[in-house]
Amino acid sequence: MTNVIVIGTQWGDEGKGKIVDWLSEKADLVVRFQGGHNAGHTLVIDGNVFKLSLLPSGIVRDNTVVLIGNGVVVDPFHLIREIKQLEEKNIKISPENLIISDAAFLILPIHQLVDEIREKNYGSKKLGTTGRGIGPAYEDKIGRRGLRICDFVNKDDFESKIKKIYDFHNIWLSAMSESKQNYEDVFHKIWSLGKKILPFTRPSWLIIDEYKNRFLNILFEGAQGTFLDIDHGTYPFVTSSNTVSSQAGIGSGAGPTLMNYTLGITKAYTTRVGSGPFPSEDHGENGIKLGKQGHEFGTVTGRQRRCGWFDTVLVKQAVALSSINGIAFTKLDVLDGFKDIKICIGYTLDGKIINYLPSSTLDQEKVKPVYEVMKGWEGSIVGIKKMDALPDEAKKYIKRIENLINCKIIMVSTSPERTDTIYLENPFSLV
Repeated sequence: MTNVIVIGTQWGDEGKGKIVDWLSEKADLVVRFQGGHNAGHTLVIDGNVFKLSLLPSGIVRDNTVVLIGNGVVVDPFHLIREIKQLEEKNIKISPENLIISDAAFLILPIHQLVDEIREKNYGSKKLGTTGRGIGPAYEDKIGRRGLRICDFVNKDDFESKIKKIYDFHNIWLSAMSESKQNYEDVFHKIWSLGKKILPFTRPSWLIIDEYKNRFLNILFEGAQGTFLDIDHGTYPFVTSSNTVSSQAGIGSGAGPTLMNYTLGITKAYTTRVGSGPFPSEDHGENGIKLGKQGHEFGTVTGRQRRCGWFDTVLVKQAVALSSINGIAFTKLDVLDGFKDIKICIGYTLDGKIINYLPSSTLDQEKVKPVYEVMKGWEGSIVGIKKMDALPDEAKKYIKRIENLINCKIIMVSTSPERTDTIYLENPFSLV
């Protein structure tokens, strides 16, 4: 039995979907443990494109069971829609291969409305949320007024709880001179969706325990990236959940001793969606070129991603925060054709060199990157599957990154296709 956690080491969009899809071939169970449908994963399999934002990536595998853990917030409308979209692509989904934690909290339409109004009122200081209601749903969870999937079992109890949620948020809506929302407008629709969802539900901790006792492989799939973590990210420009590896157990129902290996997914350059500090962002032609060659548009929102050079300070910090054992290095092919490639090897803050990202938002905005420049390579590396076949400059770039982040690179992706990857080690065979 080997249990592997997969997380992003930057600001999300590192290419986790492809790597999780490959690893799920060896996994008996794939578990999503945090976030909601604000996290997009794109899979390209034999030319077919699958865009997922809530269902774990392993769902496209014929013999893999997937689990949405208790740490995930679930929009019932989106869940049913995403299931239908996959079924239209001949992906079979049933309670045999999809399990949803009965303790997962629900995202309601009023959560999305509150999210959108807040962002609008922030104006130029907006946080850059997806407007999907993720934050307000987590707030209700922490405020102990949230609705869970297990609440679908009793209609009167469900109605009483949803009314309390709407009453609570209507106080704020009124204060903002916005129209109050009537829970009755959506109650019956949500209740009917619940009846479709209930057959998929079970306690997630119980599923984890069953797989553990059968000595089967479990893959824990993270969403977003390390520096969107509510505690360890570039607060307040973060998501509303913990994105580091420690959340895998909390968000599914398992202790830390169950975990064997943590794989960090790391893009060969750096991107960010929305607002917030970005020390190595390139505002010139190179940033534009990275965006074009990398097709850097958000899977969920379609927003153009901000692009910049690889930041070893960030990734080294992510390695420490999640006790990462190995790195999957993605989108190396996007660097094709660059004469010179910059690597951020440190920051300056008020004239002093520092080797970490400070916690203060003001300091994060002030840090300046210290760059090292490496020679780029000619030609295309798209589709290369052997390390020896890479240009010398690409191999030197990989080795330099490995040394700077103090973590070994165990796989290198050379295109979005599942098969276009250089595999140096397999986490499921290392423990």
